[in-house]
Amino acid sequence: MLFPFFLLSILSFPNRCSADSSTETERTLAIIKPDGVSGNHTNSVKETILNHGFKIKEESFIQLDEDRVKSFYAEHSSRSFFPSLVEYMTSGPVLIMVLEKGNAVADWRALIGPTDPLKAKVTHPHSVRAICGLNLQNNCVHGSDSPQSASREISFFFKTTSSGHASQHDEL
Repeated sequence: MLFPFFLLSILSFPNRCSADSSTETERTLAIIKPDGVSGNHTNSVKETILNHGFKIKEESFIQLDEDRVKSFYAEHSSRSFFPSLVEYMTSGPVLIMVLEKGNAVADWRALIGPTDPLKAKVTHPHSVRAICGLNLQNNCVHGSDSPQSASREISFFFKTTSSGHASQHDEL
C-alpha cells in the first residue's frame, strides 16, 4: 500500500517536485517604513521574513528625501493623500530590502496583510501590518504589488550587476 501514500505525498507537497515551475525564485522589494523602524519592529519583521522562507538578498538603511519619495510614489501624485505620504516617508529612516524566494511577490503581500492595519487586525491578525501597523498611512511596511512593480522598484533603489544581483546605488 505504498502507492496511495506516495500519491498523497505528491499531492500534499507539490513544491517538492523538481519539475514544478512555481519553485523558480522571484524577487520583491520590501520596505520597513519610518514607523516600523522607530517602533523597533525592524528585527521582528526581518525574523518573520526569514522564518517564512525568504532570503534577504540586499538591504540598506536610508533616509529618503522629498524628491526621492515623490519619484518612487509618482503613481499616487494626484491623490489627496500624496502630500502626507511624502511627509511620512521622509519622517525617519527606512530599511529597504530585496527579498527572494519562489512566489516572493504574492507571498510577501500575503504576509504583510491588507494596507489598512485596522482591517488587518480583524481579517489577518497574524500579518505584519496587524502586528505593527498603526493606521492606513502608518502601516509599517511596503511590498511590491506585482513582479513588474518589483523589478521597477528594486532597480529604483539598487542597480543590477551583470550577474543579475542587485547592489546599492552609490548616492544612497
